[in-house]
Amino acid sequence: MNSIVDPLPKAGNRLVRLGVERSLHYRRTMAADSEPTPDGSTVADQSVLDELSGIRQSIDNIDAALVHLLAERFKFTQQVGRLKAAHGLPPADPERERLQIQRLRSLAEGAHLDPAFAEKWFNFVVAEVIHHHVKLAGSDVAPTSTASLPESPA
Repeated sequence: MNSIVDPLPKAGNRLVRLGVERSLHYRRTMAADSEPTPDGSTVADQSVLDELSGIRQSIDNIDAALVHLLAERFKFTQQVGRLKAAHGLPPADPERERLQIQRLRSLAEGAHLDPAFAEKWFNFVVAEVIHHHVKLAGSDVAPTSTASLPESPA
């Protein structure tokens, strides 16, 4: 039996588990309740719409959990940015980013998620983090990073 390492903070785990548990509960309930009529009447059509609605609710729950997890992540990256700024460290850490990309690509493969997508997501998040770190440092110097900075509104 494989042991699974849980890399999320406790609060994040609760949010994700809550969303997934609600999703699974709803899907089990819908599967038990949806019996199409023999003549293919609108009751069967309604059951499809109900199932679609349930799946979408599951997606909405997971999206909410992701937003909360990102908020928690950015709280920690703000702490990192303040620490770097206070000690004159550069906003970007290309070696850390490289290692994180390797780690996330491996996690993505294990989760049956496209590793290229995971890397794109990470690069997007890191670019925003570095943007915040540059602001905290009060620096106009462009950071050196493996991630590209997003355009910021004027």
